[in-house]
Amino acid sequence: MSFFENHDLFSSEWKGYEKALLRFFFLYFFIQVVPLDWKYYAQLLAIDWSNLYYGDLFNPSRYYPRFFSGGDTYANWVIAAFIAAVGAAAWGKYEKNLKAHPDYDNLYYWLRVILRYRLALGVITYGFLKVFLLQAPYPSLSSLNTGYGDFTAWKIFSLSLGAAPIYEVFLGVVEVTAGVLLLYRQTASVGAFIILCFTGNVFLSNLAYEGGESIYSLYLVVIALFLFAFDFKRLVRLLSLEKSVEPGRFKPDFSLNWLKNTRFALKGGFILVFVVIFGFRAYSGQQNNPHNIPTTPGLADAAGLYNVQEFILNNDTLAYSYTDSVRWKDVVFEPWATISVRSKRPVRLDSTDYEQVGYSDDEKSYELAGAAGRHYYSYEIDRKTNTLFLNNKNKHHADEKLVLRYTRPDLNTIILEGLNEKNDSVKITLERNHKKYLLIEGRRKPQKL
Repeated sequence: MSFFENHDLFSSEWKGYEKALLRFFFLYFFIQVVPLDWKYYAQLLAIDWSNLYYGDLFNPSRYYPRFFSGGDTYANWVIAAFIAAVGAAAWGKYEKNLKAHPDYDNLYYWLRVILRYRLALGVITYGFLKVFLLQAPYPSLSSLNTGYGDFTAWKIFSLSLGAAPIYEVFLGVVEVTAGVLLLYRQTASVGAFIILCFTGNVFLSNLAYEGGESIYSLYLVVIALFLFAFDFKRLVRLLSLEKSVEPGRFKPDFSLNWLKNTRFALKGGFILVFVVIFGFRAYSGQQNNPHNIPTTPGLADAAGLYNVQEFILNNDTLAYSYTDSVRWKDVVFEPWATISVRSKRPVRLDSTDYEQVGYSDDEKSYELAGAAGRHYYSYEIDRKTNTLFLNNKNKHHADEKLVLRYTRPDLNTIILEGLNEKNDSVKITLERNHKKYLLIEGRRKPQKL
């Protein structure tokens, strides 16, 4: 079949400009899809398969080439296109001197195979993160007690998705289903079309909500667009013009047993690793170590919102003041080992707005990313001395440490005494606020808050 014309399927009638386009696209997508960085393979070799974490597979699945350091930029695409254009021109010139020309039908087929599996890898791994509610977890207590205007647009979007877990699971199922459809020639165009609609919407939402994955989502959309173009004219002819069409039946010769076995082994290995094993590990991660929620247990029976009843700094009692940047306004103890403090002291925003799969609690920044108005502290507990050792989780305030002894006169009161981040002595009395949340209580029946 010629590259864009709707002739009989995979005839050998390739026009000159179609060959030139295929040479360019083959080189361009090869650069964009096939890892050419040795560090990528070093990362794969470092995976501990005996103790596999889903992040070990997710992080490599997001690969695409970067020629510039720093964040994602479309300049990387320009460089790839320039290299592909130069290479395609040299390829065409070299081909003119050959007596036997490459089989462009086979070339087009294998390019589509590479792109099908690359796209499937991208959407399946992201899909399982949604299926098991890993990408956007349910809003934390700290988030529920942060002003709407203190969130970035990206964080508002993520919290909204996390607040609707059934919808998040549905989106994940759509992605995984589309990815599986890509693994088979007969359904690849259906999968590509679903991804065009789904990931196209993800791209637009990244633009609208200022997310950090607009370039990567467009990268997947471009691959899906190229794959869908294979059947686009047939679908128009069949569905719009109501004319008969021939399905795409071409495939290389796999009559040799070793070729047939290699093909099945590679496909089976892909399904085993990225559908079965990754899916199981993502489920296990949800149960034991989700990458957006710390797992270290917090102070027993302390989770909740606390009002600051008394705040003494260097033996001086500070009265409540909305504008005071020193006095704490309220404190949230999460079920895990995080304390968040609301005050007027400025927060230098952690603007992380893309998916990061952290292994340890120290690497998990989702709860504070994109949120101002509160300072977040991880803490360790010395139960012998009833002491909390707090560290500011924000990378811009990482040098802030507090050492506070705690006493608990009753289940609703916590008294903290010790040194704050400036080594000033403080004594803080916290009183539990039995606040109810409509998001948790539900809106289907009258609520008394």
